[in-house]
Amino acid sequence: MSLPTEESATDPHADQPDTRFGFTARGRVLVVSAGSVLLLVGLAFLLPVPFVKLAPGPVFNVIGAQDGRDVIEISGTQTYPTTGELDMTTVWESGGPRGGLSFIDALASWFDSADAVVPRELIYPDDVSGEDVSKRQAMLFSTSESDAISAAMSYLERPVTKETVVTAVFTDSPADGKLQPRDAIVGIDGEKVTSGQDVVDAVRSQPIGTSIAFEVRRSGQDGAKETSTVTVVSEANPEKPDTPYVGITVGPYSVPDFSIDFTLKDVGGPSAGLMFATGIVDKLTRDDLAQGRHIAGTGTIDPEGTIGPIGGIRQKLAGARNAGAELFLMPKQHCKEASGHIPDGLTVVPVSTLTEAIDTIGAWHEGKTLGACPANT
Repeated sequence: MSLPTEESATDPHADQPDTRFGFTARGRVLVVSAGSVLLLVGLAFLLPVPFVKLAPGPVFNVIGAQDGRDVIEISGTQTYPTTGELDMTTVWESGGPRGGLSFIDALASWFDSADAVVPRELIYPDDVSGEDVSKRQAMLFSTSESDAISAAMSYLERPVTKETVVTAVFTDSPADGKLQPRDAIVGIDGEKVTSGQDVVDAVRSQPIGTSIAFEVRRSGQDGAKETSTVTVVSEANPEKPDTPYVGITVGPYSVPDFSIDFTLKDVGGPSAGLMFATGIVDKLTRDDLAQGRHIAGTGTIDPEGTIGPIGGIRQKLAGARNAGAELFLMPKQHCKEASGHIPDGLTVVPVSTLTEAIDTIGAWHEGKTLGACPANT
């Protein structure tokens, strides 16, 4: 500890207010305190909040191209020219398990009628991680592609068979970088695979650390199917340490007697089914569905062509109109939710089947009366 010097001990101004920089000592304390409070408030505005923001996302023309490739690539059968746009619509999601939503972002959304902010727990349980969400979205997207193929082939009265495919690959898992989503698993260790359960049984029947040979069929750069053997060494499941795993999910996938590939990347969820099926039908029939005009839509679809509900209908309506769509096809279940939120210039028609959706497009071109939501919605 240093002692006061003689100069400081005898300073004649020692009892006078310190007015350096124009402030007294008390004033400086107040300024520093106020600045600290403002800094804390500013940080609070930037910190993540337990909400999920939904906003209009990009649209993708399923009969067009993205990043230099057709969104729906069909080979090995007769296809026909298409014009116009058949857009699948998406929703930007921020916050929740993926994080990234600040208080100020959430607050700004209250002033945009196309956005919505909802508590995280209404969409995701607390124990769901961002990777869990991504895996599930990828699996649902793969299922929607498969169901769209089945629905379109059913409409066209053309046959399909079922394959077992990889629907998602977990990050940093044994299969990461080796297996790919949409790889068809035709065999494991020389044994034929006919179902997803065959894959589960083959992995779990061997000790942790076993090298497992997957015979897979995947599309090459030219779109042609190539078969190869991929070896993956199993590890302990992080959630069940006594159980071997390779880090994939698998499911059934519909395959016609020609090739259909979907090329969109980094899009998830099940709601593209309706527009994928419509796009396949458009490419495989002489009729030009869009006829040069701009149509959009959303909806899940099952293998028989029944259309089901989705999330974010208000955001998808806004996104479709922002992109220039004139006609929008949506599941009938969303009539009440969409009421009062239909953008000017957008004709919205509720549909319940793929056949009804395609018939609606034809009726719209001909200027006929279209289906509508019940008046009491």
